[in-house]
Amino acid sequence: MDSEMNRVQIAAHHWQPRFVANGIDVNDFENVLARTTEWADWGLNWHEMGGVHEALGREAEQHGRTVSATAAYQRAAWCYHLGKFLWFEDLALHATLRDQAVAVYRRALPHLDPPAERLDIPFEGHVIPGHLRRPKGVTTPPLVLIVPGLDSSKEEMFSIEDEFLRRGMATLSIDGPGQSENSVEFAIRPNWETVITPVLDHLANIGLDATFGLIGLMGISMGAIYGPRAAAHEPRLSAVVGLAGPYNLGECWDALNPLTRGGYVFYTKSANEDEARDKAYGLNLEGILDKVTQPLLVIHGARDRLFPPAQAERIAREAPNATLLMYPDGNHVCNNIAYKYRPVMADWMSEQLG
Repeated sequence: MDSEMNRVQIAAHHWQPRFVANGIDVNDFENVLARTTEWADWGLNWHEMGGVHEALGREAEQHGRTVSATAAYQRAAWCYHLGKFLWFEDLALHATLRDQAVAVYRRALPHLDPPAERLDIPFEGHVIPGHLRRPKGVTTPPLVLIVPGLDSSKEEMFSIEDEFLRRGMATLSIDGPGQSENSVEFAIRPNWETVITPVLDHLANIGLDATFGLIGLMGISMGAIYGPRAAAHEPRLSAVVGLAGPYNLGECWDALNPLTRGGYVFYTKSANEDEARDKAYGLNLEGILDKVTQPLLVIHGARDRLFPPAQAERIAREAPNATLLMYPDGNHVCNNIAYKYRPVMADWMSEQLG
């Protein structure tokens, strides 16, 4: 029981700021937390909370209340996503939560402001799914690719998308290998040039590249490894933001909490923690950063419990065109001070992409 409660408290302590910053109602979070005495019930309790919001969405939709329905479907999707977030106690329910998060969010896509278009980008016999949103009144906006981290998803990126959209940039949030929809067919991989190049090629093949200006990339947590690794090989990327990423995941492994380590076991498709730990050393930026000649903004919180600030400092030292923005009061991904870093990040990207 103590171990189970400890995992519930770890989840609450580490990730309440993140999910509140990304759209979860703090009252819902506290409600579920109060009802969850055993970690095994985390997914089920969030599934129930998601069902409350999905029912509100369907009721509003039946009455033609599109704005209300859209917001409710978003809340439902975020609850389902949080239910399976680093939770693997019941793999059937985990899969259900993943699929429901994707399906209910798709109902919201055409009614977002501005709307989102679902893209299925051909990739190694499957697809990279993405949400493309364009700012209103801008003919050829810059485009920002948004790359999630270990167990985030394109559905979780709405608030971050809005920061770029309000400044006249388009956004394309994707699920790459080992992320959300793509966790079924693919494991996490370090060589993200194999991911971003097919994405950009597809935009060119369907003529979308001509509708955009310069292209940037913003990567979150593990996405801050994927982004620079892609940029080292992909000259079509003009600027990169690395938010709260490690330099070498293996160096950080022993200090990770058990939920995060479990996530790496699952999303690397490893048999156990020892195998995942070995793979973690391959998730690094060694020998990469000197090839990242694009402007690189490295954002990190000095209170990050997953990836120590020294990891960000090393990234900034080795990349020739890097700027380090270290927030003394920031936690992992600076979710506790989203109001500080997000405007700065979006302004910086807007200035780089012109």
